[in-house]
Amino acid sequence: MRESIMIETARTKTARLLLDWYDASGRDLPWRRTNDAYEILVSEIMLQQTQVPRVVPAYRRWLEAFPDWQALARAGTAEVIRAWAGLGYNRRALALQEIARQVVEHGLPDSEEDWLRLKGIGPYTAAAMTVFSLKKLAVPIDTNIRRAGARLLLGEPFPEPRDDGKLRPRLAEVLRGSRRFDDLVQALFDLASLVCLKKPLCATCPLGRECPACAGFLEGTHAAPDRTYPASRERKHRNKPHPDRIFRGRILSLVREAPTGLAVADLGPRIDPSFEPANDRAWLDAMIGRLVADGLVMRSGNRLKLPS
Repeated sequence: MRESIMIETARTKTARLLLDWYDASGRDLPWRRTNDAYEILVSEIMLQQTQVPRVVPAYRRWLEAFPDWQALARAGTAEVIRAWAGLGYNRRALALQEIARQVVEHGLPDSEEDWLRLKGIGPYTAAAMTVFSLKKLAVPIDTNIRRAGARLLLGEPFPEPRDDGKLRPRLAEVLRGSRRFDDLVQALFDLASLVCLKKPLCATCPLGRECPACAGFLEGTHAAPDRTYPASRERKHRNKPHPDRIFRGRILSLVREAPTGLAVADLGPRIDPSFEPANDRAWLDAMIGRLVADGLVMRSGNRLKLPS
């Protein structure tokens, strides 16, 4: 019994310290000032693989163009793709619109399981929507939560996705013990983004004394692995300096800027100054084919345009 009380006290202290720091130093972000599920989902999709400073202005522009589920669901595909400009990973725009159409047709989910049933929603997003829009307990784990949470609760200096099975119940215990469990999740995001970096700032961390990984970082005994995430499997063509994703983005940007369509014939040198027709034509055609398959462009003969 005494051990149980001590464990519970430690969890409560961790939550209190984290919330005290968050109240004083947390980031003031627009999606944290709303309970609207649509606005929160827009932020969640935009924040996937895109940094906060780029998301904030894009988020505001998006809500001006598409203020609710209905506006996004009925928008034209070309309008949606243009509105996503500058965020990258453009398929997210079409995925977000598809989610909006599902919500308009079937209604707003009211549980983590219901969110997860929607096409385009994965486990992390379903949990995040449950916490932030439904205000129900769930355990969203992304790269940031994994890094800060596993160091603080497991003492694991460089956690990997395989550690999530151990982290999830420990994190659930901390969240369950606080009425502000949604703010605790946001606090962990901010701690990971501002303090608990890959090379953490342990000397200034508000939870340094509570973190079992802290001492090792301060003493220099936690050697960072060569890679703390899986190697990229992105396609990269022969001697090109960037993965295909970058060049597909350039193609889409050019198509966005051509209201009457874009000729394929002179596209190669415009996306790659070192383009060689003999070696790169098939590569270019394959990238265009991927964009067509993803629903981001339409090809008619030798011209490309945005879908209607």
